[in-house]
Amino acid sequence: MKTNLVWFRNDLRTRDNLVLNQACSNGTKTIAVYCFDPRHFKADTFGFKKTEKYRAKFLIETVIDLKQQLNQLNIDLLVFNDLPENIIPKLYTDYRITDIYLQKEWTQEEVNTELEVKKALVAKVFEATNVQFHSFYNQFLFHPEDINFEVSKTPQVFTAFRKKLEKYVSIREEISIEKQSQNNKIENHTDIPSLSDLGFDTFETHPHSAFPYRGGETEALHRMDNYFFNTKKLGFYKKTRNGLVGVDYSSKFSPWLANGSISARTIYWNVKQFEKEHFKNQSTYWLIFELIWRDYFKYISLKHGNEIFKLEGILQKDYDWSTNENHIQKWINGETHSDFVNANMIELKETGWMSNRGRQNVASYFAKELELDWRIGAAHFESLLIDYDVHSNYGNWMYVAGVGNDPRDRKFNVQLQAERYDTNGKFRKLWLQPSLF
Repeated sequence: MKTNLVWFRNDLRTRDNLVLNQACSNGTKTIAVYCFDPRHFKADTFGFKKTEKYRAKFLIETVIDLKQQLNQLNIDLLVFNDLPENIIPKLYTDYRITDIYLQKEWTQEEVNTELEVKKALVAKVFEATNVQFHSFYNQFLFHPEDINFEVSKTPQVFTAFRKKLEKYVSIREEISIEKQSQNNKIENHTDIPSLSDLGFDTFETHPHSAFPYRGGETEALHRMDNYFFNTKKLGFYKKTRNGLVGVDYSSKFSPWLANGSISARTIYWNVKQFEKEHFKNQSTYWLIFELIWRDYFKYISLKHGNEIFKLEGILQKDYDWSTNENHIQKWINGETHSDFVNANMIELKETGWMSNRGRQNVASYFAKELELDWRIGAAHFESLLIDYDVHSNYGNWMYVAGVGNDPRDRKFNVQLQAERYDTNGKFRKLWLQPSLF
């Protein structure tokens, strides 16, 4: 019997998953695979482990939940701690795979991995040249096939991008997945790796963490339900989103969005449901506004490709950047001249989380005050942030460093920012003098 293989990467959900929907739509047997790619846990060119313990733990929790959700659909998730190019050709042989379904990616590392898998298939199994790859855009709010301009003409300024889309382009409905027959099940003896298998010690979530949540679709949907419908905190989002302390100053959806445990469309349609059932205000709009920002950086990376990773950025700006190791380490360890920067960096180091307000300030301080190579800061964020997303991370770092999409090339006054957003010093005391709490 022919078999479809769903290769999960950053689309780790069953709800509103076009890839899974398409794989299950033609009545063929469907199995799924996820590979904990060892390359993701090795040091990058700047010496940071690409994925540190916080994101690793969140990912493990996510895959555990994904396996459970797929099991309810009678789909088995095979999990390996190995390179995809080692695993997928073997699955091709063992299960007579004819078609591979996956989320379309366009950044270099993901594209390279896909090419390695295709090369390995042909090298190891000659007849695998017949295997069909089906990739789908699966991570946007505004689908690339629906937008009213060519990707190559994506506006360089966010406001122009937003105005072209929000009133003129419809958001697609969520996609459902039908339960497969019991005959779809296979014997599955694979195990999900532990933190120690990935090279980490086990650890407890920091008691002051602003993100104390688990990974996975179940937790993401629970958080959305609670933030929207149980507490109605969504109705105050615009007023609280620049907060620094606590779990509810912002939606905290970004980690689940980053690895695809929840889709932007699911969040969008639930905002619309909230507006219908309760009320519509600036805050309900502002959450959608932030989802549009997320889309914007995805389109910017689609348009500019690898330029988002280059020192001169998409503006080709030639600044005199430093790589002073002493300054970099002081920034990382929260030992700069700014107590506000220090508090945010210590929060990141201890929890894998930092507020949006904090990120803008510490990145501006790194690039504009210390004049350090912004890519080093971006790589550090990639390593530690639970919600690391390649497009948003590099898009935001370019923006703040003056080589991206900010037409004004601003520099944050971190002292004024601290006085405005941490007026009573509560946040700084929490991380610089934790014994007081």
